[in-house]
Order: sequence, then C-alpha cells, then structure tokens
Amino acid sequence: MEQSIRKKNNNQINIVLNTRTKAPAPVPPPKSILTEPSPKHEMLKQIEEEMSKLVGMNEVKSIIKEIYAWIYVNKKRQETGLKAEKQVLHMLFKGNPGTGKTTVARIIGKLLYEMNVLSKGHLIEAERADLVGEYIGHTAQKTRDLIRKSLGGILFIDEAYSLARGGEKDFGKEAIDTLVKHMEDKQHDFVLILAGYSREMNHFLSLNPGLQSRFPFIIEFPDYTVNQLLEIGKQMYEEREYQLSKEAEWKLRDHLNAVKYSSAITAFSNGRYVRNIVEKSVRSQAMRLLLQDSYDKHDLLTIAGADLSFEEEAHGL
Repeated sequence: MEQSIRKKNNNQINIVLNTRTKAPAPVPPPKSILTEPSPKHEMLKQIEEEMSKLVGMNEVKSIIKEIYAWIYVNKKRQETGLKAEKQVLHMLFKGNPGTGKTTVARIIGKLLYEMNVLSKGHLIEAERADLVGEYIGHTAQKTRDLIRKSLGGILFIDEAYSLARGGEKDFGKEAIDTLVKHMEDKQHDFVLILAGYSREMNHFLSLNPGLQSRFPFIIEFPDYTVNQLLEIGKQMYEEREYQLSKEAEWKLRDHLNAVKYSSAITAFSNGRYVRNIVEKSVRSQAMRLLLQDSYDKHDLLTIAGADLSFEEEAHGL
C-alpha cells in the first residue's frame, strides 16, 4: 500500500492512502507453449517424403540420404573448428528412358539448394544440339554459355554419349573438353549430371580415361518391373482422380508383361510408356462417355477395359 502526503494552505497535513496495488510482473509463458524449433533433419524428411512417391529406386534414395549426411556432418565439423572440405558432386546417371533420371536430378537440386550447397538449385536440361556448334570455336562458346546459365544449380545433359559419336574431328569432342575443364575450375559452383543408356554411357566413358574419375557418383537406374509399372500407372490415375476397373487393371498388367518381355522390342521407355497409355485411356474414356451421354460420378471416375488401347504405343516405345 502506498501513501502520499499533501500540505493544505492552512498548514494542515492531509494523508491520503493509495489502495491501488502495483501491476504484477509479467509471467513468462510455460515452456510448452513457446515456439518449438524446427524438427531435426526436417529437410531430409521432406526429401524422403518426396522420394517415397517414386516407385523403386532404393539405391538412389540411399545415395541421396548419404549426400545429406555428408553435408550435415560437414557443417557440424565447421562448428567445432575442424576441417570441412567441399566435396565434388558431379554425377553420372545410367539407365533407359522413363526411369526417373530427370525427376531425381530435380530433387537433388532442391536438396543442395536447401542445404546451402548450391545458391539457386535450378535445373538446366540440355542435349547435344545445345552444346555442339557449327564451326571451330562455336561449340566451346555454346558450352560455356550453358555452364554460365547453370551456375548455382545443375546442368543435366541427357544422351551425353552422343557428344562422342562423331570421332576425333567432330565438334562434340570440343564440348567434352570444355565440360571437363569447367568441372574442375567451377567444381563447387554447379553440379554436372550426364545421363544416358547404360551401354552407351560405358562406351562414352571409355573414350576419355580421365572422365570417369571426375564423377564420384555413378548411379544405375534399372528398368521397372511389371508390378512397379502397374503401380506407377495407378499413381498417375489417382493424381488425375481416375481409377481402373478390375478388368482394365488385368488388361494393363497383361499388356505390360507382353511388351516388357517381347524379344521384338529393343528399347522400352518405362514410366513414359505407361504415361502415354494413361493419357490415351483418359481421352478414350471421355469419348465413350460422350457417346453414351452418361456422366454420373462412378462413370466419370472409372477407366474401363474398353478405354485401354495399346496398338499405337506398341509401335512407338
């Protein structure tokens, strides 16, 4: 309780009691409602969740986790004053079309950006025509320009073996030499990923003995099994809010078995092949429903066996 003393004009002293109490000091909120720090390894969990949507790819998923572990532990070494040297992250992807190589390259770019290894994390996709010029000196300039655009991110060159197809006098060799030089000079400024068929990529590496050693990560992308291809197809339908009837599912499985193990087929585009089937069946279903003039929810959702047609896909693998 506080008191104040006031003196009146007639020399009387008036004492006034102040019954107001002081405002209590603010009490800090209990720890349980304080903002919690981000969960440990949140970035890894996000990447793993994204990778979990990809069918198969066990080796790829393991390597990405290994890359994350190296970056994370390297940061801990820096914090304790230990040496933390940067590691070269150039990669070589070997496998048939449609096995997820480009998708994985994008995920790696995202991981390296979030972990502050790459400043942008973007993906530049290129092929032979984007690198090889028409006259001496033109190829080196085109290749340097492409590398400049990819700084801070990933340069992904598909069918990279095509750079070596023309022999010693071909301008493709000039592109390879330029790439090799910048792989060394700017090895921590961008990540180069060369991709292509396994056999052709093995031959490509044999033409330049020093090339393979520049890629610490050589990853095989195996063809999908029939079960995996069917799972990919179902995922594609679900993303579009469709579902296969039982008849359609068995029809698709039988076709994938026949196509995948056909001796007449030399190249199979895996996920791309399935995507073409899915997209065509959606168009066929739309035409069927239009002719039937039937649009209830079940009909709109269901891909029937009659909607699956494979003749064109079998000729264009």
